[in-house]
Amino acid sequence: MGRVVKKTISLSPPLSKELDEMAREEGKTVSAVIQEALRAAKCERLKQSFVAAQGYWAKKAKEKGILTERGLRKYLRSSEKV
Repeated sequence: MGRVVKKTISLSPPLSKELDEMAREEGKTVSAVIQEALRAAKCERLKQSFVAAQGYWAKKAKEKGILTERGLRKYLRSSEKV
């Protein structure tokens, strides 16, 4: 694994019990379960960021009357001539 950094976290007793049960059921260490959860949370944040950016640019395109990929290509060709 290489280098590791140890961290101390605080959990409520019910959450701690749930974490131990998850680790046992999945045959993983508590650290592995937490690492997996952090990776999943990061992935979800990136997904939400992408969806937000996509929504922003979709709105901008719609404001310019660009509703399809064909419309986008036409818009880009016309803006290259300017």
